[in-house]
Amino acid sequence: MSAVLRLSDVGAEPVAALLGRFGLHLEQLAAGVEIPGSYWHEEEAGIIGLNVLARPDTPIHSILHESCHTICMDDQRRQKLHTDAGGETDEEDAVCYLQTLLADLIPGMGRERMWQDMDTWGYTFRLGSAANWFRQDAEDACAWLIRHGLLTTDGQIIFTLRH
Repeated sequence: MSAVLRLSDVGAEPVAALLGRFGLHLEQLAAGVEIPGSYWHEEEAGIIGLNVLARPDTPIHSILHESCHTICMDDQRRQKLHTDAGGETDEEDAVCYLQTLLADLIPGMGRERMWQDMDTWGYTFRLGSAANWFRQDAEDACAWLIRHGLLTTDGQIIFTLRH
């Protein structure tokens, strides 16, 4: 697999601070240990309740994706959250949209790098790439985030969890 940006590349502080704005906690694990709550295993981020678990080699796209699942799910699912975020296709699209917006708030990441890393990891979109999807086919995802109180109508992030 080609290189993707990892937690060790950007440092945990800006990631933890960003997640903290939503009431999420970045739990940093030692290199090489198994990540509890990881759906994809290996170096991929884990989610347990409001905790996002990651090692130094965990990709930033994975941390933000799992964090956005936690942000986008309702309170009932969040209370039972362990490993599998579940959710419907519309929510999954909203997660991908929000992780792109949040990437702009991570120094050294940004949306262009997020799209590149999403494509490298193997996210699939009808238009062939994350960037094409975001620019040309993501209106429903944006509307979903607005409808659930996570974005303003002009696309600004509201730093809250879905209720």
